[in-house]
Amino acid sequence: MTKLESKFCFCTLALGKKYRALASLLAQDIETYSPHTSLVILTDKPQEFSKHSQVLAFQHEQQGIKCYHDKRFVIAKALTLFNSCIFIDSDMRILAPVPEDMQWLLAPGISARACMDMTEKIAKGETTNNKKFQREIEGVKEAIKILNLDSDCENIKFVHEYLFSVTKEAEKEIEFLKQWEMLAKYFELNGVYEGEGNAIGLAAYKAGLPVRWSDMSGISFFNNKIEMVKIQKGQSSMNEMSLYFEEHGRIISSQLSILRKFISKLGEAIMHLYRVIKFRVVTSL
Repeated sequence: MTKLESKFCFCTLALGKKYRALASLLAQDIETYSPHTSLVILTDKPQEFSKHSQVLAFQHEQQGIKCYHDKRFVIAKALTLFNSCIFIDSDMRILAPVPEDMQWLLAPGISARACMDMTEKIAKGETTNNKKFQREIEGVKEAIKILNLDSDCENIKFVHEYLFSVTKEAEKEIEFLKQWEMLAKYFELNGVYEGEGNAIGLAAYKAGLPVRWSDMSGISFFNNKIEMVKIQKGQSSMNEMSLYFEEHGRIISSQLSILRKFISKLGEAIMHLYRVIKFRVVTSL
C-alpha cells in the first residue's frame, strides 16, 4: 500500500528544535504501529525528517503571533492528500498497533477525543477569577455575535485540540478552514492566543461541519498531562509509562545554562513583540 492509497493520515505541527525532536519520536511510533499510514508534518526544517519513510514533511514558517492556530495549515495540507486526517500534537506518542479500518473515522466532520458544550465552557469562564480565561470567554461571546450564531450556543462544541480527526464532507471542510482563518485573526488581534479549540468549534458550526465526541477506538496514545491524571486516578502506572515520561522530559527540559536560558527567554519575548506588530500591520492592509 503506497502513501496516497491510504484513506487517512496522521498529521502534526513541529516548529522549533524541541518539537521537531518530539515529532521524530512520534514518527517512529507510527512507523512501528501503523506501517501503512503517512504522517504529514508542517515544520521549519523538513530535511530533519528525511530518514522517516512515512513522513511527508512540508516547509512552514509560523504565521500567527503564536503557533496554536497554525494547526489549520496542517489540516488543510493533509486534506489535499487524504480523505481524512488525524491531528495529533507533536509531543504525544502512539503506544499500540492502529487498525486500518477504524469505523468512527468514516463519519464526515470532526471526531474529537475530548470536547465539551460551548455553553459549559462559557459558564465556567463567567465564574472564574482567572483574568486570562475571562478574556478568552469574552472573545468567544463576541465571536458568536460576529458570526451571527445562536446566542445560547447549544449545539456549538469546544474541541480539545490535542487529538481530533477531520473527514471531508461536501467541501464543508473548506468552509471550516476559511472560518477558522478568520477567527484566528480575530482572536489574536484581541490578545487571545491560545484556546484554538474555540475557533475549531465555532468554525465547524458556522460551516455546518459536524463535531462529535469519539473515544477514537484503536488509537492508544500517551499525553504527559493526561497520563499524570490517569496515574493519580489509578488508571495507569508510572512504572509502565516511565520511559515515555523520561523521553518527553529529556527533550522539553534540555539542559541550558542560566545565561542561555535568559537569552532564550529574551529572544522569545522579542519575537513575540515582532509578531504582534507584524500581524497587526498585515491584517490591517
